[in-house]
Amino acid sequence: MPPVSDKSLIYRRPAELLQNLIRFNTTNPPGDEAACITYINNLLTEAGLVTTILARAPGRPNLITRLAGKGDGPPLLLYGHADVVTAANQTWRHPPFAGKIADGCVWGRGALDMKGGLAMMLAACLRARAENLALPGDVVLAVLSDEESGGDYGAKYLVNDHADIFKGIRYAIGELGGYTLYLGGKKFYMIMVAEKKLCWMKVTVRGPGGHGSIPLRGGAMAKLAQLLRQLERQRLPAHITPVVRRMIETMRTVLPDSTSSALRRLLNPALTDHTLDQLEQSWQFLDPLLHNTVNATIVHGGSKINVIPSEITLELDGRLLPGCTPSDMINELREITGGQFAFEIIQHGADPGGPDMGLFDTLAEILRAADPDGFPVPLLLSGCTDGHFFAQLGIQTYGFMPMNLPPEIEVSKLIHAADERIPVEALTFGTEAIYQALQRFATPN
Repeated sequence: MPPVSDKSLIYRRPAELLQNLIRFNTTNPPGDEAACITYINNLLTEAGLVTTILARAPGRPNLITRLAGKGDGPPLLLYGHADVVTAANQTWRHPPFAGKIADGCVWGRGALDMKGGLAMMLAACLRARAENLALPGDVVLAVLSDEESGGDYGAKYLVNDHADIFKGIRYAIGELGGYTLYLGGKKFYMIMVAEKKLCWMKVTVRGPGGHGSIPLRGGAMAKLAQLLRQLERQRLPAHITPVVRRMIETMRTVLPDSTSSALRRLLNPALTDHTLDQLEQSWQFLDPLLHNTVNATIVHGGSKINVIPSEITLELDGRLLPGCTPSDMINELREITGGQFAFEIIQHGADPGGPDMGLFDTLAEILRAADPDGFPVPLLLSGCTDGHFFAQLGIQTYGFMPMNLPPEIEVSKLIHAADERIPVEALTFGTEAIYQALQRFATPN
């Protein structure tokens, strides 16, 4: 790892900070975030901040630091994860752990998810420390391990074993939101305020077994094929959640009449699916925000090529909309499969209830001031983040990694993919926006 020049001023160079973070290979599994966390710890302690390292297992640490406020206001949490997904078996234009700057972007695994956001947060906190920003309440920064593999060594561990660290915190800034999305000729900033919940399931199909040389009809394989066809051909029922209704209604106010009318039809569950099928590809991100979803991901069955299996187990990745329960998922699956299969819940997330929108207007105003051409809207995330752990403590997370991106940089297509990258200018934009959030949160309304 090359030494960083002018460490004390690196908050002014978030791109360089991100380069250094990317150069630590924190692919999870196994994670091995320790060296990266040590680097961050050194930056913070050299800036005069007191840090705490907490680890469930060696090599998987989490870092906590506080920027002290005057005690006149509540604390604000900033959190991000240092681990990344694999870059194996992908073809990259630039090495995924080189942190190279090319074509105006920082390239590398984690540039968007989420070392880029982590660099923004670190730079904003270091600047606040250097400039002695007056904060009524503390700002708590948490750098986490293990987000990409379930949080057992990261957020889940801290929430379960060290909840006292987060006492009194109501709002948090985390991933994934604040980035631009171009739709209908307009630029929108998607601020994540809620996320779908895990609902992992399995279903076991059974039928007669036999010798592979003897034709067999109606066996477990045939039933599995039938189930997969049913899941492929039919969506689960449409649901209009308050967050998605607000998102769509906000978009409608600035879009052309023809597009606005189509979006209005989306909000009628009887018309949702037909309308989605008529919309352009750029609008298909709305599909999982309007339905509970399920995808078949793992199949277990058969032990010998010449033996027809009598039992096959299929594992399913289900995702629940806010307000829906695992029972709702099971009932909807039974409906589209004719009640022929018994679905079993493996794991599911808790429903945190409706989002607390108390900080949304402040974050939206920051983005409107930074880019008057953009329109901030609330976002329901189709996946899930560490936010669902913090929600157990009553903490509302806002996905706020602000990025003013050109149309050719599409976040959804680059996260976890080859050639992940972030424009240098977007890092500067996001760092300033988060710093403004610290200032605005520090100012009572």
